[in-house]
Amino acid sequence: EKNILIIVSTFFRTTQIFNRKNLKHRRKFLRNNMTSAEILLWSRLKNSQLGGLKFRRQESINEYIVDFYCPARKLTIEIDGDVHGYDSRISADLKRQKEIEEIGIKVIRYTNSDVKENLDGVLQNILQEAISDSNEPPLSPLLCKEGKEGQTQTGTYC
Repeated sequence: EKNILIIVSTFFRTTQIFNRKNLKHRRKFLRNNMTSAEILLWSRLKNSQLGGLKFRRQESINEYIVDFYCPARKLTIEIDGDVHGYDSRISADLKRQKEIEEIGIKVIRYTNSDVKENLDGVLQNILQEAISDSNEPPLSPLLCKEGKEGQTQTGTYC
């Protein structure tokens, strides 16, 4: 009887890695109060616009809430503001990143400035990171502008 309880308890914990109920209100608050850099990046990630990848915003992984998460590629994107430059925050970010990576999720980080000043470069880098270390087929290219029926208006890639 004790062994069955341990197995059930272990199974329950593994199913509660993502979107824990105790973080629901915090996730909602963060979604409704995104930084300008997060809003800008989300405008290009939502609706599978980037290589057909589905991203979620303000997803919780264990006790952490990450800015963006792509479940298909086990890829997390973090956008760091000025506060992340302080020593105490740097060590907390490294601990958080290590714990997330220990469960097999890749973490990539950009600063607010990266997103605001070089959005296309950030998007290209996200695509490259999504493809690397993956046995999945290549992603569709990132198109600058889409017209009707998925045709590009500029005919160029970002």
